[in-house]
Amino acid sequence: MLVVSGLCEPAHHKRRAPHVDLIKMTISLLEKTASAARTYVCEGLCASVAHAPKNLEEMDMTDHTRRETLALAAAAAGLALAPGFALAQAPAAPAPAAAGPTQAPGFYRQRIGDIIVTAINDGAGARPNLDGMVRNVETAEVARVLSSQFVPAAPFLNPFTTLVVQTGGRLILLDTGLGDNGPPGTGTWMRNFRAAGFDPTQVNTILISHFHGDHIGGIRLRGGEYQFPNAEIVVPEPEWAFWMSDERMNALPEAQRGGFMNARRVFSSIAGNVRRFVPGGEMAPGITSVPTFGHSPGHTGFVIASGNARLLYVGDAITTPSLYMTNPDWSPFFDMDEAAGRATRRRVLDMAATERLQMHVYHAPFPAQGFVTRAGTGFQFVPTPWNSAV
Repeated sequence: MLVVSGLCEPAHHKRRAPHVDLIKMTISLLEKTASAARTYVCEGLCASVAHAPKNLEEMDMTDHTRRETLALAAAAAGLALAPGFALAQAPAAPAPAAAGPTQAPGFYRQRIGDIIVTAINDGAGARPNLDGMVRNVETAEVARVLSSQFVPAAPFLNPFTTLVVQTGGRLILLDTGLGDNGPPGTGTWMRNFRAAGFDPTQVNTILISHFHGDHIGGIRLRGGEYQFPNAEIVVPEPEWAFWMSDERMNALPEAQRGGFMNARRVFSSIAGNVRRFVPGGEMAPGITSVPTFGHSPGHTGFVIASGNARLLYVGDAITTPSLYMTNPDWSPFFDMDEAAGRATRRRVLDMAATERLQMHVYHAPFPAQGFVTRAGTGFQFVPTPWNSAV
């Protein structure tokens, strides 16, 4: 209800009553300038349009009341349009609550020679504390090292970032993230993939580094849907032989069979269409596989090369740079063969530092790409400078 105060006198003072045409003009102006107000009150004149006097046309008009009425119209219109003027009207429906703040879509492109690679983030899982995270080091020392590099420890965030490769007219995925099978904070992969301009039906090939759930979970969702209907899935032969072995699975207590069961969930119904390869050969134009065993029995990295440019996708052969580059002899709790994992880590880091080889580190902070320099007995991760150009 729009209130214009102090501009009209009571309606029973017929001597000062405005002419009906000007009142109608006033009402019309009010309707146009404050459409939300269905009832107009000129203090003491009329309660609403519906209750206006029935003998309105018969009211007298004087120059004085004409001026008053025109003033009313002008004032009402001016107040309704004035910046900051608050209409005294029935409360409007509350605006919907604003969504919480979010980041920009998690993808980042760069060129490796003539090949375009796009990092696709799948969020991050939160570990409530550091207990047991490193097998051969006390938790207090792990906390100290993280603190020295300004990495929060409680919770400790573990990011997931895959790589999409455009080469030879093909769209190739290096791992697929968790799909909808992961913990809170994850599951952003498909949204970011689409935001980067890709469609899952366009994917030609999926190259898998190893069979842990955060790398193969995106192939098949929890409800059974396969996300990439036209893609050939290519996996390391040693990984397939290990995880798809019923003999190995049945030799374990039931509580330790989760990885084996997940591999069956993802691959069993499409096993005939999954191609296996022996690490060490060319996988696609500009992509070569590299054996990086230790984290898992058949863990495999991929070198992307074009011209003089190269990038090594290390998967989980090296994880959290602030821990396992700084201290390559530390053993993450999820390395299945500790000794092989340490040897692979040192070999890959030494090669990257010596050859100035850029790396994509799956569990590094987004966009998970950078170089390595030697630092004391270990190494230091130097993130690739962000570039707006591709």
